[in-house]
Amino acid sequence: MSWLLPAALSAEPDAPARRSTRDWVVDSLCFVLGFGFTVLATADLLGWRTGVVREWYPDAGWVIWIDGLLSGIAGIGLWWRRRFLRQLALLALVLSTFSVAGAVTLMIMMLTVAVHCRFPVLAAYVTAGAATNLIFAAIRPDRTSGYWETVWWGVTIVVIISLWGMVVRARRELLASWRERAARAEAEQQLRVEQARTLERTRIAREMHDVLAHRISLLSLHAGALEFRPDAPPAEIAGAASVVRATAHQALQDLRAVIGVLRAGPAGADAAPERPQPTLSGLPALAGEARLAGDKVDLDIRVDLGEVPAGTGRTAYRIIQEGLTNARKHAPGAAVRVTVGGACGAGLHIEVANPLPVGIPRRPPIPGTGVGLIGLAERATLAGGSLTHGPDGAEFRLTAHLPWAATR
Repeated sequence: MSWLLPAALSAEPDAPARRSTRDWVVDSLCFVLGFGFTVLATADLLGWRTGVVREWYPDAGWVIWIDGLLSGIAGIGLWWRRRFLRQLALLALVLSTFSVAGAVTLMIMMLTVAVHCRFPVLAAYVTAGAATNLIFAAIRPDRTSGYWETVWWGVTIVVIISLWGMVVRARRELLASWRERAARAEAEQQLRVEQARTLERTRIAREMHDVLAHRISLLSLHAGALEFRPDAPPAEIAGAASVVRATAHQALQDLRAVIGVLRAGPAGADAAPERPQPTLSGLPALAGEARLAGDKVDLDIRVDLGEVPAGTGRTAYRIIQEGLTNARKHAPGAAVRVTVGGACGAGLHIEVANPLPVGIPRRPPIPGTGVGLIGLAERATLAGGSLTHGPDGAEFRLTAHLPWAATR
């Protein structure tokens, strides 16, 4: 529908304005009206159409010819009235002091100035146009009306055309404002969508790190045990292989779930529900899984895990899971002590501690990204809590404090 708009509204902000279909139609109509009226009015004043010279403006022939010539030039110039607005406006102002044949051209130029110029410029132009009516009524008096009647009608027409142009200009400015607001709103919406997408992908990446690092570290631990004990009894080898298979299967399920979220579009009404996120109630199962892999995990739970809010419980679960994974990576075979305490209103306190490794480990270290603790600190901060980690005497200690708001 841009062809229905003026070029000033339909063109892009940084693109040069070109005539739209509407502009071609309006410019053609203005040219036909302005130049056509000049030809007809000049022919009437000279008596070519009826054979009788008009008595309203009984001027000399050379005056009519000059009026017709200059008015014709101005009428042709209407085709470029936007490009040469200042020059044509000044020519129209001069013609308005004596021209009869260019009346329509002068009104079109007055409307163009009102539409395309600021109010101070329009006010000065209207004042000058009203003043030229005093000169016109004296130079070319109308035999059918008096001097002041001619002046009054001229000023009235100038004011009406100016007001009309101001309405058109205000409407265009309003349309431009609406388009700008719509474009700004669309850009802000796109920005919000991109920010939401980035935050969601960051959250998914954090979940992928927490889940897969735990699973893969268990795989590496069991695979290392099989590698360093090739003479183990067949029952132990079969048990370790079974754990490796189950852990790999679970890791693939977790990976498939995360990738499915990344590939999926917006959730519809028939979309499958997401898998429930782990909470602190799953801590015993997490410890049991680690013990099954050969880790030494000692749980010291001093709160009712079912009373911890779901959001706080998820954060606490991920912190403990990453703590066990780090202990498995950097202190294999060391006993890990997990303490969970706190109270409603006072906050939830978590501590994961293990002895610092001594000497060279028997098996190759499990590779890692080195950003697990950084992600935990960010997770705890986003939850409104805090996290610290580092050596404490002969132990490596990971502590976190999470808010536990009292519920009504």
